[in-house]
Amino acid sequence: MSCPYAGSLSAAAGAPLARPLQEVLPNAVTGRYRSIEDPATVREILRRAEDFTPANALHAAVELAPATLRVLARGRFALPPVLASATGPEHLAVRRVVAGFFSPAKVAAQAQFITSRTGQLCRQLREELDAGAELDLAVELAAVIPPEVMARLTGTPVPPVEKLKRWSRDSLELFWGWPDAQRQQELARSAVEYHAWLRGTVADALARDDGNLYAALHQAGVDAKRIVSLAYFLGIAGQETTAMLIQSALFCALHDGDWADCADPGTGDAASSRVVQRVLLEASSVPTWRRITRVDTELDGERFAPGDELVLRLSGGQLAESGDDSLVFGFGLHRCLGAGLARMETEVVLRTAAEAWPKLELVDSNEPWGHLVSFQSPTTVRVRRATFERTQP
Repeated sequence: MSCPYAGSLSAAAGAPLARPLQEVLPNAVTGRYRSIEDPATVREILRRAEDFTPANALHAAVELAPATLRVLARGRFALPPVLASATGPEHLAVRRVVAGFFSPAKVAAQAQFITSRTGQLCRQLREELDAGAELDLAVELAAVIPPEVMARLTGTPVPPVEKLKRWSRDSLELFWGWPDAQRQQELARSAVEYHAWLRGTVADALARDDGNLYAALHQAGVDAKRIVSLAYFLGIAGQETTAMLIQSALFCALHDGDWADCADPGTGDAASSRVVQRVLLEASSVPTWRRITRVDTELDGERFAPGDELVLRLSGGQLAESGDDSLVFGFGLHRCLGAGLARMETEVVLRTAAEAWPKLELVDSNEPWGHLVSFQSPTTVRVRRATFERTQP
């Protein structure tokens, strides 16, 4: 499902999930989940991880048909609770291991690679742009950089980018979308294919035992099934959400008239940081997240019963209006471990691309944004060499 940008000054402000969730999400979702828009309530829910658990983080957003469940079962597909979908001591033990691979020092050390790799891709594509070709930066840049960086940080392989994108997008739609019964089966077969690839990859990584993330988790007592579950989440909601954030930042910088400032050596760093901050605040690639109530409780006069499923606002809405970015990457025990990486990676790709191609324009400034329950980005970022100097966004 998608919603076209409606013409406000900021492209990010026109993203679908920037609006109240009840207005955007379909009845199949709003009938099952309570949307929580108030930032203070969201913060308290995230803080109380034992009362509002992440147990539904990897559940399908809508009920899966029996035929879909059979496809998954035949393919040995399983996602036992781990990291984002777990809580308590087991969550903390896994989190400590994963955090070591995404420390500030290790993330900062990737900046040079991201700069050089983005520059290399831009140089390879320059001839096509100069010849008048149109390029989709979502495919040529945003899809390429995050999985390569993830592989470098974790010491684990990633599939070819074309396969990874198909598997990631299909899994996102299956678990965070609202596909009909026939579409569910197609998506489930894709998820099974990806899960099987991960099982083999995890087995190989454990056998190598060369300091990679999967081997480190195994040494910490995490069984192979949960390592596969974590690998699945890192693949579809780790690198893919960073790719979506890069897409959004590239699109918004071009749409809103910030591209020239990002391209200027004197202003590029500050301008790129400003664009990424605005996108995160108004239209993050992960603007919502889910929780399920474990105990009967009350917050600010609102009752929550055991089993209540919630969709929490992390970006856009009141948060954007007040300039509050404190929830953008979550809050509390489950705050995103890749927050620093996602922000830095997006800023570097944006600045490097703008410097390489200072005269660039969108083919269609009304490009639609795709969205699911918890994810959004422009569907494409189609660009060409600018044919004239733009005087306004």
